[in-house]
Amino acid sequence: MFKQTPAPVPADDLAASLAPFGQSRMLPREAYVDPAVFEWEKRNIFAGWHCVGHASDLDGAGAQKAVGAGANGILLVRGEDNQVRAFANVCRHRGHEMLTCGATAKRRGIVCPYHSWSYKLNGELRKAPGFDAADAFDSGQFGLAELRLVDWHGYLFVDPSGSDVDFDLHVAGMEDIIGPYRPEDLTVVARHSYELETNWKVIVENYQECYHCSTIHPELSKISPPTSGENLDLPGDWIGGWMSMIDEAETMSLSGRSGGVAIKGLSEQELRTVMYLVGFPNLLVSLHPDYVMTHLMTPLGVDRTHVECAWAFPKEALDKPDFDPSYAVDFWDLTNRQDWTACESVQRGLSSPHARPGPLAPDEDGVYQFVTRVARAYTGSR
Repeated sequence: MFKQTPAPVPADDLAASLAPFGQSRMLPREAYVDPAVFEWEKRNIFAGWHCVGHASDLDGAGAQKAVGAGANGILLVRGEDNQVRAFANVCRHRGHEMLTCGATAKRRGIVCPYHSWSYKLNGELRKAPGFDAADAFDSGQFGLAELRLVDWHGYLFVDPSGSDVDFDLHVAGMEDIIGPYRPEDLTVVARHSYELETNWKVIVENYQECYHCSTIHPELSKISPPTSGENLDLPGDWIGGWMSMIDEAETMSLSGRSGGVAIKGLSEQELRTVMYLVGFPNLLVSLHPDYVMTHLMTPLGVDRTHVECAWAFPKEALDKPDFDPSYAVDFWDLTNRQDWTACESVQRGLSSPHARPGPLAPDEDGVYQFVTRVARAYTGSR
């Protein structure tokens, strides 16, 4: 991956982004506002490993879901063997989409709505109307194009290019961090969808720092000191760090109290902190003592991004007769909306021809990790 033509951004500005921390600048303005850069990202960054959803989105054999569109269109299917597979969302007859982006279905096979070509759940061609008597027709040549997919702790990652690094390298260093929370065993009980008028990278950069927290997040700052914690130095494609909570708090909520139960097996450190992780490029994972929250980003344009936020809780919390997830959902919906207002304002500001890459504050080392990761991709290296 990332061996194609470098991104259409000024080389001098990229060099400034890659300078040592304390001397570097943000990404070039073009990275956020130029449609040509966005198209490059779709062909390169989003052609490699990226998250396309959660395994629980596909409930039972025959469950199907389409994500992305056009060159990035993917069809997710749970087979009779309970395995989830990913296919290019392209019929092998005339290229019609099997499902439209965001659509779901549940049936014993995969059926193209154009000419009724049908496929088994493993992608093999089952029936091509009109070709039954064609001696030269070899159905084995016309199965759906399968893509690399990994189900990792319940998160589904796809590599449409087929040429990105081994998945183990993509998540290097992450097993010991995410594993104790067992997200694959948690249940998603709430989802919020947001469509933002901002570039996807602005959202990640905002997520990677709490330099802004004392200004726009009074509720969060009351529970988790903005200057607490530190960022991690991870060997793979993930970046992030942790922040601590005040002694009186059990979790991140408006009161600091938990309405659920702690995830079993967590260490004392994990019970007193929140881990904020970026699964490059589009998955944000927040690990709390009693729930796991994710933000799944789908870039829609250079200045538009769809974000689905999901909250997952342990079964023991759901078994409580008075369980109400709003203590977590309401807190983060408020915090999200505060962030979204800021991110959209940043996007409008970057649209000005007078915008220039700014310096990074000493507390923005997490932003530096992300910016340099993107800048290296732009130059054609990892």
